[in-house]
Amino acid sequence: MPLFALGINHQTASVRLREQVAFAPNSLIAAYADLLAQPFIEEAVIISTCNRCEIYCYTNETESDALLNWLIQFHHLDAGSFENNFYCYQNQEAVAHLFRVACGLDSLVLGEPQILGQIKQAFATANQEKATNKILNKWFQHAFTVAKRVRTETQIGANAISVAFAAVCLARQIFSDLKQSRVLLIGAGETIELVGKYLLEHEVPNITIANRTLARAMELVDRFDAKAITLGEIPNHLAESDIIISSTASPLPIIGKGMVETALKHRRHQPMLFIDIAVPSDIEPQVSELNDAYLYSVDDLQGIIEENKQARAEAAIEAEKIIVTCVEDFIAWQESLKAVESIRLYRQNSEQLRDELLQRAITSLANGNDSEKVLKEFAYKLTNKLIHHPTQALTSVSQTGDEQELMLLRATLGLSSKDEL
Repeated sequence: MPLFALGINHQTASVRLREQVAFAPNSLIAAYADLLAQPFIEEAVIISTCNRCEIYCYTNETESDALLNWLIQFHHLDAGSFENNFYCYQNQEAVAHLFRVACGLDSLVLGEPQILGQIKQAFATANQEKATNKILNKWFQHAFTVAKRVRTETQIGANAISVAFAAVCLARQIFSDLKQSRVLLIGAGETIELVGKYLLEHEVPNITIANRTLARAMELVDRFDAKAITLGEIPNHLAESDIIISSTASPLPIIGKGMVETALKHRRHQPMLFIDIAVPSDIEPQVSELNDAYLYSVDDLQGIIEENKQARAEAAIEAEKIIVTCVEDFIAWQESLKAVESIRLYRQNSEQLRDELLQRAITSLANGNDSEKVLKEFAYKLTNKLIHHPTQALTSVSQTGDEQELMLLRATLGLSSKDEL
């Protein structure tokens, strides 16, 4: 039975179309119940994020039409509106696609790590709804292992390619131990929110958020265990800060050279790092003229980001090589299941023959027939039954003249080599 990966993502569809296909968290239980009720579905996992919606499944269908029809009907979609937006991979290609997604190679931001957590959550939900079994359990666990290996053996996630991440990485390079640093974040928009998130991951204990409106800053206080101040209070707190990262929409600079001079005097010229990621600038360029004040602009960060994008692209090539090998390993495991099933059926048939003949022998003995004669008849019939099909196979192969197949069959039956024929 084939594996399928059917989906839609940021590369194939607009946000508007992706929103129509997405599964809200509160609809997943109903979705799994309906999907598992379909006669062609054996196992399934639904992954639904802002950038993609995908269904991975193990089915008894050889084509993906039934799965696509189910998705369209479940969401009450106009099929004509989604022409060429869906992609579908089967078997080996489906396995490779999941591995690439888990490693961040199919993401909007190459190598981003968040998707792996989203896949793990999706798999946990599918597991909870009893939508997975032997095949998908193995497939997804294999994907998690591949993603970990790619992270360990390549530099796919080592280089910052977002302004927020680059800002924190720069701060970490200059202040090697961020746990001992005091950080002032100016602004409370999306970029500063991301900076705060990355700082939290580095266990920065002392964060202050300055914003024009205190209410917006307070929204981030609990999340980052920070304190909030207004922009007007910055001069009173600047000297307490080792790292200042600013991103506002202010048309004029918020921090001037004179303000920084005063702060450095209070700090007895302990170094200060300023990272200005606002356009127009929040920090006067003249600040860079001061000793012990180190100012980096958004242009400086963009240069770092471009270099890092190239590094990630090179790491992605190495990741693809790892994925090829891991896909082969998974497909080999899946193929081995066929041998297991064949062995099971062969053993079952042999045991059935044995039990039938044994029952006849027991009945014959109970009727008073000679025990030696009964045992010989049992052994004779059992032998003939067991060698019947192998004998037919040997005869058929011999008639075709296929020496290689004959040798394989002889080896399977434990017979002597060709030289002894």
